[in-house]
Amino acid sequence: MSIRGLKKKQPKTFKVKIITVDAEMEFSCEMKWKGKDLFDLVCRALGLRETWFFGLQYTIKGMCTWLKMDKKVLDQEIPKEDPISFHFLAKFYPEKVEEELLQEITQHLFFLQVKKQILDEEIYCSPEATVLLASYAVQAKYGDYDPNFHEPGFLAHDELLPKRVLRQYQLTAEMWEEKITAWYAEHRGIARDEAEMNYLKIAQDLEMYGVNYFPIAQNKNHTDLLLGVDAKGIHIYSINNRFSPNKSFEWSSIRNISYSEKELTIKPLDKKAEVFKFFSSQLKVNKLIFQLCIGNHDLFMRRRKVDSIEIQQMKAQAREEKARKKMENQRLAREKQLREEAERAKEELERRLFQLEDEARQANEALLRSQEAAELLAEKAQIAEEEAKLLAQNAAEAEQERQRLEITALKSKEEKRLMEQKMREAELIAVKLVKESDRRAKEAEHLKQDLHEAREAERKAKQKLLDITRLNYPHMAKYPQYSPADSRDANFDKGSVKLDLKDIDLKRLSFEIERERLDYLEKSRKFEDRLKELKSEIHALKLEEKQAGLYS
Repeated sequence: MSIRGLKKKQPKTFKVKIITVDAEMEFSCEMKWKGKDLFDLVCRALGLRETWFFGLQYTIKGMCTWLKMDKKVLDQEIPKEDPISFHFLAKFYPEKVEEELLQEITQHLFFLQVKKQILDEEIYCSPEATVLLASYAVQAKYGDYDPNFHEPGFLAHDELLPKRVLRQYQLTAEMWEEKITAWYAEHRGIARDEAEMNYLKIAQDLEMYGVNYFPIAQNKNHTDLLLGVDAKGIHIYSINNRFSPNKSFEWSSIRNISYSEKELTIKPLDKKAEVFKFFSSQLKVNKLIFQLCIGNHDLFMRRRKVDSIEIQQMKAQAREEKARKKMENQRLAREKQLREEAERAKEELERRLFQLEDEARQANEALLRSQEAAELLAEKAQIAEEEAKLLAQNAAEAEQERQRLEITALKSKEEKRLMEQKMREAELIAVKLVKESDRRAKEAEHLKQDLHEAREAERKAKQKLLDITRLNYPHMAKYPQYSPADSRDANFDKGSVKLDLKDIDLKRLSFEIERERLDYLEKSRKFEDRLKELKSEIHALKLEEKQAGLYS
């Protein structure tokens, strides 16, 4: 067979891109493949056996639609693009994740999808629950918390909380990280699959978990409502409240579901109950609702039947895998504990060794210090001995000086006593001189007065003599050449002699008074000089007494 013939027989293919929550894959599909062929190929590539929860979703004309398994891929209304993009997502949700999710890959895909729905605010979650869920997500990603490795800021690039929660509370990224890390530190020892399962167990209790919402109208007047389909049944919500349904139909209470064009009818199992009819905007919406109702109802009934051989095998394998992982985790935990204990023991030994080295170093330093102290003490002892000798010598000299000062003090006291006696004598002399001066001053005053009276008497006598002369010899003025008789001349001369004698006595008296005054001034000057000398001697004695007091 030629190569050209082989090329002709090769089937035609088209490319598809499968987008999971955390990865992308590309496949080549044959033109004749149905949706189930492509879906099985993706499940085999992922190693997924719990295929009944998942489906391939695509978007056409703004509406999300699931790829039908029983129809050819290219015969369905899919986007005309190359490669054709499909999202591999969970289409149906379990009622109890811990019991129904058997494979680790199934659990991981659900964890990633539910986490994305919470972060995108498709599922409402309270702020407290979001912090707890974020801590489990961090545990699943980073493992056990290690403060030496997980330093502040290690969650800066991770999206862990919805933007609504971040806007609701005015907290910084560092504050949110502290809150998440506080919970994260308590999850020590939890493996990744356990952390993801704990995340899903919390998330499955949220009101909006696993619910697909569709806008409907209860009548042709277009009263706006929401219809929700989940693993437990069908629920009717008001347009502004997706948490608490106004009416619910559990799968066990529904007898039949049918649709005709835009109308969809729910018939309860109780024939007396009212049949619920609603209207949707498009026929495609009714088909999608009907498809989800059938799938959820089938799973609801399947859960309440005896498990098939395949499910029993998968559960047994899951139990064995869990037991093996548990043993492995216990072994790892034990090894980790032993390693940590060994590290702690090593750190303790290193710490003890460092402590002993430090103690030895301190002991050597103490020894050196003690040797230095001993040498210093020896030097101090020698210095103290020399100082003692010097002090003894100084004490002897001080004793001699003290004796000398005592003798000096005694001499000073004696001299002081003599000087005080001299001062008292000088004061007495001064008093006597003052009295004598006063007396002499009074005598001088009397003498001056007597002198004045004598001079006044002399003046009067001279005047009287002149008057008598003029009366007796009035012609003498006219004839001066004429001389009187010798007897008259003798009488006149006798009177002149008497006057001259009186003048001589007055002059002598004045001279004596002046001499006594000069003598008094001379004595006063000498007495003042003597007083000054006594004062200087007394001052010198006082200075010597002060110095003697300082020495003592």
